[in-house]
Amino acid sequence: MLTIEKPERYIGNEINACIKDKHKVDIRFAICFPDVYEIGMSHLGIQILYDMFNKREDVWCERVYSPWVDLDRIMRDKNIPLFALESQDRIKDFDFLGITLQYEMCYTNILQILELSGIPLLQKERGEEDPIVIGGGPCTYNPEPIAPFFDLFYIGEGEKSYDELLDLYKEMKSEGRSKAEFLREASKIEGMYVPSLYDVEYSEDGTIKRFFPLFDDVPRMVRKNLAEDLDTVPYPEKPLVPFIQVTQDRVVLEVMRGCIRGCRFCQAGQIYRPVRERSLGFLKKKAEEMLNSTGQDEITLSSLSTSDYSELFELVNFLIDNFRDRYVNISLPSLRIDAFSLDIMSRVQDVKKSSLTFAAEAGSQRMRNVINKGITEEDIMRGSAEAFRGGWNKVKLYFMLGLPFETDEDVLEISHLSDRVAMNYFDTIPKEERKGIRVMVNSSASFFIPKPFTPFQWAPMNSAAEFKRKAGLVKEAVKNELNHKSLKFQYHENDISELEGVLARGDRRISGVILEAYKNGAIYDSWSEIFKKSRWDEAFRSTGIEKTFYTERERDTSEILPWDFIDTGVSKAFLIREWENAKKGVVTPNCREKCSLCGAAAFKTGVCMR
Repeated sequence: MLTIEKPERYIGNEINACIKDKHKVDIRFAICFPDVYEIGMSHLGIQILYDMFNKREDVWCERVYSPWVDLDRIMRDKNIPLFALESQDRIKDFDFLGITLQYEMCYTNILQILELSGIPLLQKERGEEDPIVIGGGPCTYNPEPIAPFFDLFYIGEGEKSYDELLDLYKEMKSEGRSKAEFLREASKIEGMYVPSLYDVEYSEDGTIKRFFPLFDDVPRMVRKNLAEDLDTVPYPEKPLVPFIQVTQDRVVLEVMRGCIRGCRFCQAGQIYRPVRERSLGFLKKKAEEMLNSTGQDEITLSSLSTSDYSELFELVNFLIDNFRDRYVNISLPSLRIDAFSLDIMSRVQDVKKSSLTFAAEAGSQRMRNVINKGITEEDIMRGSAEAFRGGWNKVKLYFMLGLPFETDEDVLEISHLSDRVAMNYFDTIPKEERKGIRVMVNSSASFFIPKPFTPFQWAPMNSAAEFKRKAGLVKEAVKNELNHKSLKFQYHENDISELEGVLARGDRRISGVILEAYKNGAIYDSWSEIFKKSRWDEAFRSTGIEKTFYTERERDTSEILPWDFIDTGVSKAFLIREWENAKKGVVTPNCREKCSLCGAAAFKTGVCMR
């Protein structure tokens, strides 16, 4: 009888895994996704960095993921140290432990990784023999809640400055220099943030009084790294292929980075500015290489808004023409539902087996203008009618509850809009053509969480009770709609959303709460079946931290925010202007229609140069 579920998570040796002689490399880098294997193996960023590092002869990059709760228990009971998949060597023996930070609810898993590796949880308690713990990914745009656990953060896109960082480490290691000396020099590389070289003072009201470097040669502002030309940076030809089914079990082709749309709630749409596209030639070559080297039967065209890729039609036709005989399915997430996108989707195999997704985000047009969604109800009705005529009869509508300046009337419009989409099916498809098939409109709502570097970073967040009340309004309204038999509504857990709100906009003081929650048993907090609110409630009580200070309080635009030392290229003046536009319900044009002078043109690349 197996004592752990899915042992394949831990054995390594997958197709395209990289094996080297550890005695012939100068740097050993353990790259970590702090979640279960199936989630981590689905992440494109890990695949890119793994391939990029291992193309260097002097580096061996290996992988590590969070052990699932069954193996976690055994490793603690039997004192088994956490190990890398490729060599099975202890993580503690590596030069670097690089942890990708994709989601705030994985923060306690970071501490699990450190503790199982035998690495002190706090940076100040580590010695020369411990690996350098470096964080990267979108959560580093506010690294402060987890700053005491890290030696270093890489802010921006990993393809840009890692070679410079590794070269510096190799040089200083050969000279016998200390870790502290290395970190001091590393802080001068663009995008590198060393938390131990900065300090923070707080005012009596709990806000930040000042945030400052401790030494004159340490940068006051940390500017994000950005890959100017996506055709010239590394991209894997031979992605790793797992032995077991993972969340995204397919080849991923990133067609562009960034988004032209400027939704005011969306952090990715701001921090990845400006929009940069990969060339059609580059994508054709990579698609062939990856499908040939993996044997996968599905390819995803990935970006924040795939319909905005200027050569999408040509790329999809190339994939269909060249891989039809191999029955390769093409997945097209992040499409805007319009005639162009539906024409593209109608060409893709098996697409009519699935439902279409409309990211309406808000029920009322007033709220769609507030959040700068850039679509009207007319667009939704026209798109759904096109879809129904094209043979689809299942539609998903995504909404958010708790948006800034939202009223109960706006909330109820979620139910009413869902009903109008269902009615649109009956108005569009004659009865004799329906063949007894009922239209299904599945609406789901997540709870709005203000994120750093968005126009809504100053906004108050609804309490968990208010979220639940609003969801209840929609749920009750759906029952009373004319087409209620064709409607379904569901919503996410409000307790997890509330905690995510604290972690997203927290400062260094929140690290104490995270540490206490972990000591209370918090782990895998993004998994609702494992998450326990009581562990976090006790952590807030014992540290004396008030949740509502971070969630329900509206910030003044003059307040120093915990992430203000980071320069993303998007100016604070632009974000303030967009915050004011949101209050007035003024829509800002997308980047291809008109430049809004956000500041990203300073990078001199992408859509800003057209």
